[in-house]
Amino acid sequence: MSKFLQTLATSSGVSIKQKFEALELFGFETRNRYQIYNDDGGIIGYCAEAKLGFGDMLLRQFLGHWRTFDIIGTDIHQQKIFRAHHPFRWLFNRLDIYGAGDRSVGSLQQRFAWFHKKFDFLDTQNRVVMTMTSPIWKFWRFPVERNGKNIALIAKKWSGLSKEMFTDADNFKITFIDQSLTLDQKLLVLLSGVFIDIIYFETKAG
Repeated sequence: MSKFLQTLATSSGVSIKQKFEALELFGFETRNRYQIYNDDGGIIGYCAEAKLGFGDMLLRQFLGHWRTFDIIGTDIHQQKIFRAHHPFRWLFNRLDIYGAGDRSVGSLQQRFAWFHKKFDFLDTQNRVVMTMTSPIWKFWRFPVERNGKNIALIAKKWSGLSKEMFTDADNFKITFIDQSLTLDQKLLVLLSGVFIDIIYFETKAG
């Protein structure tokens, strides 16, 4: 098992920081790239949208998060540790997540809800194992529940006035409240932080 996965398995939380891109100051959407930190503030890995060329760049400008895209995660040695695939969707976004060797880990499925942001965490058999529901008036907090109990929290953190106003460079803190979460479940929660950023926060520069 890679050091990244070992850290994730034993950690009570991680942070995700999106890398600033100068072109976003001019309203140009760039490939989303992130650094992943442990509790002590050390970088343990990276994740980014796969680079697919000029055509993908154009689709990003016009279709945003509805387009098809992949997110690739690596450790600090650039060893691939996970992949997430987003199929083309006009409604109810979905993210399918794969671990090392492209082993299926589970999925995140957006659901319809009045005045709430709602997602189901699905296992490899498409069974709901966790849920995430956040009212629209709580813009920056996304609690994760299992059997009515809070087991994790995804919280967007203030990135600074200039970044918040003019770019998509967002920061998230993920806290694993329930230490019985499996490594696969923690990976699902980690990717949900990235997914939340792409769906709800990536278009501020426009």
